[in-house]
Amino acid sequence: MIHDYGVIGGGIVGLAAAREVARARPGASMFLLEKEAAIARHQTGHNSGVIHSGIYYAPGSSKASLCREGASATKVFCAKHGIPFEDCGKLLVATSEAELVRMDALYKRSRENDIEVERIDARELTRREPNIAGLAALFVPSTAIVDYKRVSEALADDFRAAGGDLALSAEVVAIREEAAAVCVSTPSQTYRARALIVCGGLQSDRLAQMAGVPVSHRIVPFRGEYYALAPSRSGLIRSLIYPIPDPALPFLGVHLTRTMDGSVIVGPNAVLGLAREKYEKFSFDVRDVASFAGFPGFWRAIGPHLRSGLSELRNSLWKRGYLEECRKYCPSLELRDLEPAVAGIRAQAVLRDGGFAHDFVFAETARTLHVCNAPSPAATSAIPIAGVIASKIFALKQRQ
Repeated sequence: MIHDYGVIGGGIVGLAAAREVARARPGASMFLLEKEAAIARHQTGHNSGVIHSGIYYAPGSSKASLCREGASATKVFCAKHGIPFEDCGKLLVATSEAELVRMDALYKRSRENDIEVERIDARELTRREPNIAGLAALFVPSTAIVDYKRVSEALADDFRAAGGDLALSAEVVAIREEAAAVCVSTPSQTYRARALIVCGGLQSDRLAQMAGVPVSHRIVPFRGEYYALAPSRSGLIRSLIYPIPDPALPFLGVHLTRTMDGSVIVGPNAVLGLAREKYEKFSFDVRDVASFAGFPGFWRAIGPHLRSGLSELRNSLWKRGYLEECRKYCPSLELRDLEPAVAGIRAQAVLRDGGFAHDFVFAETARTLHVCNAPSPAATSAIPIAGVIASKIFALKQRQ
């Protein structure tokens, strides 16, 4: 049997894309292959559960527009499917003169991105968040929290309801294009589709290479290590608390995040990972390390970020250093408040020139569309990015 469409990847982007295509083409035959025994096992299931506003991203970029649209679409989707979320808002706290300058630039960017933001002084910050200290802050009321695993499950349900076939424990071992279809092989079965969407996340570069796509980047895994606050401190904050980010770095810094189960998580940091899909500390995979160690762009990327990378590594190994990052804006925290939590791993696409890919990156063959880079906030943006993916795969199929 030749299916009309196929999808590889059961993370939130792959699920949203499958749902969008199935709904836009009723009656079309579709499959989705996920190598794990359940959906949302990797980046989707290991993030902090924030519905982002889009305040950070360059005005006019697809990242900025997709995030704004995605925040609204995610809340509408959750309301329709009975998935709880909370508009708790986010405070970005400046704790130094240098951060005040960056905060002003961020405020200007928020206005260009048409995002509602309120500037507050130190006194108002203390009134709103008695346990948080800073010189000033930006309050973003539209930022919310949700459980993205539940969102993913609802997307999968919609896909199945539209007639899609979702296969778990179906790791892709070969992709081969033929005249009439693209063949996708798992250890137990071969699937055929006239058009294929690949949302591989942490394996996106390997899947692209498997399909014969010449990729000019490598996925480098970065561990985001978290702590959870002790239950006795779960009422520490009312909103999400973030530092003012350094625009020279692709990460947002250690922050305090409320979750839908009532707890507060602390993190993440950003430490070079030595395995793409292993979450225990000090995990190592020879193939994963060889993948980036043999890539010239990785070594070019190290230089500009060596100092910050060493600082992140120190704080990973030294809990008190991690704590000090938090105490810059939450001075009452103590070592005993930080309890171990599950880490996440971010798929960072590094380019051959040593730069980081900051926006969505796509690649095509005659029958395949590869989402080569789906950076944060991909979970927030999943529903509108699914629309972009669907448009691209429909155009590709028309050209066949």
